[in-house]
Amino acid sequence: MEFRPCIDLHDGKVKQIVGSTLGHLDQKVIENFISNHDSSYYAKMFAQDQLTGGHVIMLGEGNDEAALTALAAYPHGLQVGGGITTKNAKKYIDAGASHVIVTSFIFHDGKLDMDRLLELVQKIGKQHLVIDLSCRMRNDKWYVVTDKWTKYSDFEVNAASIAYIENFCDELLIHAVDVEGKKGGMQESLVRDLAAWTTIPTTYAGGIRSIEDLEKFKKLANGKLHVTIGSALSIFGGDLPYVDVVNYCKKGGVL
Repeated sequence: MEFRPCIDLHDGKVKQIVGSTLGHLDQKVIENFISNHDSSYYAKMFAQDQLTGGHVIMLGEGNDEAALTALAAYPHGLQVGGGITTKNAKKYIDAGASHVIVTSFIFHDGKLDMDRLLELVQKIGKQHLVIDLSCRMRNDKWYVVTDKWTKYSDFEVNAASIAYIENFCDELLIHAVDVEGKKGGMQESLVRDLAAWTTIPTTYAGGIRSIEDLEKFKKLANGKLHVTIGSALSIFGGDLPYVDVVNYCKKGGVL
């Protein structure tokens, strides 16, 4: 179990928001935290703590410069996502991203577009690709949601679909959409499912708010999944000390 840090960018600033409030014309984006520091501050912190596999997520337009600033501060130590397509993926890899993260580009019109996925793999290589299967439950099944988590796809996240999609990427990132950013605890059933289904490095995001939660997460996942934490962390205005999380995960989940 590794701690995978995050840098979420919104309107060019480092923020923590409730992701499920993005993309709704009739709903204001709920912001948990707006940083006084730029993206390079956090990138340098993660580099100093030797944290790899962290992700820079561009939430909407106007975040390209901030993303590139973070990549320059920690070359090959960060992944980048948000608006990634075949047209810009290589730009971020060339700028120092270890991987690009993609969801909506390959899941559009409610379906997995294999032509787009294969073109992306051809452009940058599967070794540089993370597929984000951010999902929410409907009718007791997990489905990928796209377009700032506003649209359900017909892609069910299960053992068979994960076994298939793993052939085309190096890692998976999965946000539990209904709990992400709310600091209310993890989606335990999804953690159990992902631990049972995945065979490549997989990072879970959503709801973890304490060392006790990390303990539970480790047991539920049998140490198999990586974890990211955003709004609950002290560096993003939360109560959970960042240094405690780093130390806990570096010790292999030992208090």
